[in-house]
Amino acid sequence: MKPVNVGLLGIGTVGGGTFRVLQRNAAEITRRAGRPIVMHTVAERDLARAQSLVFGACQVVDDAFATCRNPEIDIIVELIGGTGVARELILEAIAHGKHVVTANKHLLAKHGNEIFAAAQRHNVMVGFEAAVAGGIPIIKALREGLTANRLEWAAGIINGTSNFILSEMREKGLSFEAVLAEAQRLGYAEADPTFDIEGIDAAHKLTIMAAIAFGVPMQFEKAYIEGISKLEPADIEYAESLGYRIKLLGITKRTPAGIELRVHPTLISAKRLIANVEGVMNAILVKGDAVGVTMYYGAGAGSEPTASAVVADLVDLARMLTADPEHRVPHLAFQPDQLCDLPVLPIEAVETSYYLRLKVVDRPGVMADIARLLSDHGISIEALLQREPPEGEDRVDIIMLTHRTLEARIVAALAAIAELPVVEPQITRLRVEDLRG
Repeated sequence: MKPVNVGLLGIGTVGGGTFRVLQRNAAEITRRAGRPIVMHTVAERDLARAQSLVFGACQVVDDAFATCRNPEIDIIVELIGGTGVARELILEAIAHGKHVVTANKHLLAKHGNEIFAAAQRHNVMVGFEAAVAGGIPIIKALREGLTANRLEWAAGIINGTSNFILSEMREKGLSFEAVLAEAQRLGYAEADPTFDIEGIDAAHKLTIMAAIAFGVPMQFEKAYIEGISKLEPADIEYAESLGYRIKLLGITKRTPAGIELRVHPTLISAKRLIANVEGVMNAILVKGDAVGVTMYYGAGAGSEPTASAVVADLVDLARMLTADPEHRVPHLAFQPDQLCDLPVLPIEAVETSYYLRLKVVDRPGVMADIARLLSDHGISIEALLQREPPEGEDRVDIIMLTHRTLEARIVAALAAIAELPVVEPQITRLRVEDLRG
């Protein structure tokens, strides 16, 4: 059969991996796709660099828009990143009848609704397996493998940089700043790590997962986002003492009131498999009503792990090139006219358990006052940990785990507690998730 010609936009880390995987596994890919998938053109501003990577195996150009219009190309792979020119290129490719594969989670989280609508109008498909969790096939699992289920929730470690930092802080007792510097030295963190450490990257991925899990439009702007930059080694140590690990989780849940869409540091029982995912690895739990809880684990980034997902999308699209557009797998799992408008809940309406760390004057009656104020707001204590104060000091840390309660209640209770003269006003609050079936 006629080969499928691919135009690659950007041959950086993931682009280079995609080129290598296509070349190295060409025979295997052809057997799976039913026809050869050929790298026809690479569009890259640095022509010399691109040519040194492709060794004359395909043509190299510096005009990405011309590549999107090239009538000989069937599929455009966008690996430039960002939300500016990448958006324009994808829309240009779609307008010229090209199928598209992208790893650009930032773009999809913000402009996915527009891109999928354009793809539907032009009867083309957009593959984006590589946009979430690198080489882990979580998009296919949510969109196809679990399609018999009414999905209830998904929770995942979906940013390797943050997971590496938290793992190192726990294992070595180092400060956040020290481990971040090490992550940058090792190449796990960017020079500007904001997207990773403040939870923004994870929120982009979570937005995509929630849209597929629940059949709703992309709603990144409604996500609650809290990063790890303010975490202290003391909290990681206290969590360990109570049998918990702290992970930056992306969590989305379907509730009777709406959808939860939140990213934040979370205490998880050390008995859970996901609590033991260390380093730069990713892991995602998904709960369906029929299958129960399933877990997906693997490399969430990197050249060839991400390229694995890109090439998997290319194979899927190659199989569908001659398929009736009405019988393709929908982008967001549900038929486009069947998406629903479930509201995304504000964080104040979310119900979970909490870890609290308070520094108080070590004298009788303090704990009773704190417990009374919590009780006044309908909050009960599940566990309590109090250490002896250092010699010569009169202040001590009190650690509490609460039963489930609304965020709005815990905020109000902590505001009242912070007014007690025996309590320092800076109170640490972290959420706790059970993540059982």
